Amino acid sequence: MILDTGTNKLQLGQLLIQLGHLTEQQLAEALQYQRESTDALLLGEVLQQLEMCTEEQIMEALAHGYGVPFARVSPRIADPQVIDEMPREFIEKHHVLPLFKVRDRLTLAVNEPANVFLMEEVGRLTGCEILVVCATAKDIKSTLETHLPSANVFVIDDIIDDAESELALVEEKNDDVADVESAAEGSPVIKLVNHLISSAVQEGASDIHVEPDEKSLRVRYRIDGRLHEKLRPPYKMLPAIVSRVKIMAGLDIAERRLPQDGGIHVLMQGRPIDLRVSTLSGQHGEKIVIRVIDNRNVLVNLEKLGFDYDMLKRWRQAISTPNGIVLVTGPTGSGKSTTLYSSLRELNSDDVNLCTVEDPVEFNLPWVNQFQVHTDIGFTFAGALRALLRQDPDIVMVGEIRDEETARIAVQAALTGHLVFSTLHTNDAPGAVTRLLNIGVEPYLVSASLVGALAQRLVRKICTNCKEPYDPPVNIRHAVERSVGEVETFYRGAGCSKCRETGFKGRIGIYELLMPDDEMRDKMIATKSVNELRALARESGMVTLRADGMRKVKAGITTVEEVLHATAIG
Repeated sequence: MILDTGTNKLQLGQLLIQLGHLTEQQLAEALQYQRESTDALLLGEVLQQLEMCTEEQIMEALAHGYGVPFARVSPRIADPQVIDEMPREFIEKHHVLPLFKVRDRLTLAVNEPANVFLMEEVGRLTGCEILVVCATAKDIKSTLETHLPSANVFVIDDIIDDAESELALVEEKNDDVADVESAAEGSPVIKLVNHLISSAVQEGASDIHVEPDEKSLRVRYRIDGRLHEKLRPPYKMLPAIVSRVKIMAGLDIAERRLPQDGGIHVLMQGRPIDLRVSTLSGQHGEKIVIRVIDNRNVLVNLEKLGFDYDMLKRWRQAISTPNGIVLVTGPTGSGKSTTLYSSLRELNSDDVNLCTVEDPVEFNLPWVNQFQVHTDIGFTFAGALRALLRQDPDIVMVGEIRDEETARIAVQAALTGHLVFSTLHTNDAPGAVTRLLNIGVEPYLVSASLVGALAQRLVRKICTNCKEPYDPPVNIRHAVERSVGEVETFYRGAGCSKCRETGFKGRIGIYELLMPDDEMRDKMIATKSVNELRALARESGMVTLRADGMRKVKAGITTVEEVLHATAIG
């Protein structure tokens, strides 16, 4: 709150005039408004409300009046260690920001520079001489939010290596909710759950599975699309582990029969990680699956996804069109969201209104308007998209086209000047066309609106640490060379500690991009046969998923077996 007592109203106004931020006439209007207002508004609040001055200008004037510097503070100039030296409750209550300390002199950012009692209290708490700088409440708040995790964010950096050695401290299984909750807040369980989350992020896992059997419990990670067993905690720990995860996700620990879904926000080394939690009661207890959403894996440049040069050039051409519908297809876990987020990130700019409708919102994109579907209250994809089109969007992303109504609205939006992105579950790119037709969209609308359809899969990359040449069987060699010509050397991973003896580390996309030409658009109107569309697309030069995969085999990035497995359907 800006200090502005009755004795310095005129002084504040005159200071703003001296600094060139206000005119005499504007000051008179503001004072008149303040006198007539039924609310007890301060002059600074009146000036902001009337949009005569910004908060920065008012704070600059106050700083000038009190003889202290004015600063635009940000997380980059605040020392987190100095912030940690003061009680969090005190910082949040008084809205002060310790910036840095040199010997016994602490520089403190405040937005009430005249509160001498506050400075004395800070000096008493820290034992330092206090140097004051004036800053806006907005800048102080945003900096504190960066360095002080909010109450529902869990900091899991403090992990012990010997978590398993303390597991025996949790004794018998107990059905009493209070006892289970108490056990869930106990040190061994907290350390174990923290350890599972931390190591999952470090190992690049996409999911954590906590699975009970009759008398045993195991934890598995999904890494590069495959499940790997991590550890086997004592079965007696299951209720406490489930309760701990539920507490973190804000779920009901007393409800053990119905499935529940929730989210957790954690910080690792200052980096935010989002976790999506799903619980489901089974024969031997509740199973938990935690989806790990790491922004380092979601927000990547298009160049790093696996597009070859020509296909990336064509994909950028597709997503740069002013209007139309662009579809990304593939099964669950094929990287569709990453491709869409990376494309939206590239398109986002200050002169574009970019909006998304998702279920759920998988990752927060800076300065993108993202909206969550709530089917339980009738806020469906179709309803959300219809409302969103009244928000003056330039680019719209619909998480998934599931029904005829959503498809029709998306297509109509594409035809009325919007660029629309969405996903479909089809086996290949031509299948996206027939899927829209089968949903019930008229062929001429699909033909007129579709800009491009991208099908994709993820294949595991050969581990570079244990990569070795080998001579494949003749039939494997012929299968590859029929697609990409002669291959000098085939590679595979021998298996090492860095890849958990699998021979693979990391994944890369293989793609199939259909951008219909005039002949293809005519065919869309005339037929619903995916085989005819597929044949025409290949004749026009479309590189299939398998062919793109074989190119990556020839380049030594992946193996033939990986490509054949990923493209087995269709």
